[in-house]
Amino acid sequence: MNYTKELLENDRVKFTVEVDEEQWKQALQEAYIKTKGKFNIPGFRKGHAPRAFIERMYGTAIFYDDAMDIVLPKSYNEVLDKEPDLFPVDRPDVKISAISDSTFKYTAEVQLKPTVKLGQYSGLEFTQDKVKVSKEDVESEIKSARDNAGWWEEVSDRPAQNGDKVKIDYSGSVDGVKFDGGTAEDYELTLGSGTFIPGFEDGVVGMNVGESKDVEVTFPAEYHADNLAGKAAVFAVKVKAITVKKIPEADDEFAKDVSEFDTFKEYEADVKEKIKQRREDQAKAKLEQEMVKKVVENSEVKIPQCMIDEEAEEMVNEFGYRLSYQGLNIEDYYKYTGTTKEKMLGDYAERAAESVKTRLVLEALIKEAKLEVTDKDTDSVLKEMAEKENKTLEEYKKDFNEHYMAYVRNEAMTRNLMKYLKTSNTVK
Repeated sequence: MNYTKELLENDRVKFTVEVDEEQWKQALQEAYIKTKGKFNIPGFRKGHAPRAFIERMYGTAIFYDDAMDIVLPKSYNEVLDKEPDLFPVDRPDVKISAISDSTFKYTAEVQLKPTVKLGQYSGLEFTQDKVKVSKEDVESEIKSARDNAGWWEEVSDRPAQNGDKVKIDYSGSVDGVKFDGGTAEDYELTLGSGTFIPGFEDGVVGMNVGESKDVEVTFPAEYHADNLAGKAAVFAVKVKAITVKKIPEADDEFAKDVSEFDTFKEYEADVKEKIKQRREDQAKAKLEQEMVKKVVENSEVKIPQCMIDEEAEEMVNEFGYRLSYQGLNIEDYYKYTGTTKEKMLGDYAERAAESVKTRLVLEALIKEAKLEVTDKDTDSVLKEMAEKENKTLEEYKKDFNEHYMAYVRNEAMTRNLMKYLKTSNTVK
C-alpha cells in the first residue's frame, strides 16, 4: 500500500491511498466467498457457482462494493498507524479515484484534533478563600445531628402545636360533594410543614386527641386539579394521636450514641475539624476551577463542529442514564416536557463547546509541561480508594478491577496538573 498526505486548512488532512494490487485482488476474492450464496447461476447449485461465471453474468464490478468494505477500513487504519502524530476526530470523507479488477485508489479527507495555542498559564495570581469555622457553625451542625437523633413520643395532655406530628382521619368536600383524593385514614402530618393546602394545618393546630372539627380552606387558584382550583372546601378532621419530637441533650451520652467519642467535648472538636476540612476542600476545588477557567480563557482553539456535536450527544445520553436510574424513560421525558432530542442537543451545544475546549487545552498543557503519571502517583489515588473501604493498599490492589485503571491514571494526572499550576502561579 502506498499513500501520500496533504495537510489542509482548519486542521484537516487528505490522504491519497493506492492499495496494492495483490491486496485488492485478495479483497475481491474474499468478497466473492462472502456473497456467492446470494447468486443463482443456471447449471450450478445456489452458492456453488465459480466466480468467473458470476462475473460473466453480472459484470466484473459485482464484487467491488463488498471488496471496498473489506479493504477500505483496513488500509485506512494502516495509514493512521503510520501517522501517530495525527489524531482524527471524525469519520473520513472517502472518494474513489480509480477502481478496476487490479486497481483501487481513493482519497480520505478527515478532521484532525485542532491545534491549541496556549496562552499565559504561569505567573498568574489567584486567591484561595480563607476558611473560618465559628461557634455558631459548630452549634448548627450539632443541632442538626441532635434533630436527626430525635424520637417521637405520644402526648395526650395538650392540644396539637406546630412541629407536632398528628395522626388524622379526614374527608374533604366541595359544596357538600366529596372529591377524589380528599379522604384518608391514619394520615400522619407534621404541622407547620406546609405539605397540605394553605390553612389546613393551621386549622388542626389547637385540636386535642379524639376531637373532630370541620376545617375550611380554599384551594389555590393554580392548583394542579382544575376541578378544585380556587374552590372553597370543607375538611372533616378527627385527631387520633399527637406525637412530639424529643431531642437528645448535648451531653456525653449523645456523643457516645452518634460518634466514636466518649465525651461531648471531643465530639464537638471533631465536628469543628470536619467542618473545617469540608470547607477547605470546597475552597481548594473553587481555586482549581478558577485556575483551569483562566488558563482555558487565555488559550485559543478552533473547535470543529463534529467534536461539539459528539460532546452534546454524550451529555444527552448521560441525562438519559440519570433518568433511567429514577425509573424514567427519556422518550417519556420528551413527551411530557414537549421537547425533542434535537432541541436538547442545541441547548447543550454551548456547554459542550466549553467542555471540549477545556479538555483540549488541558491536554496541550500536560504535553507542554511534560507531565507524566508514575506508579507512585497511581498508588496515592488507590490508597485513598482503599481507605474508604477500610482496606490496606495491598488488600485493595488484590481485588482491584483493572477496568478502572484509566480512571485512576486520569485522576492522578489531574492532581499532577493542579500541583503544576499552583507552583507555577501565585496563590494568595
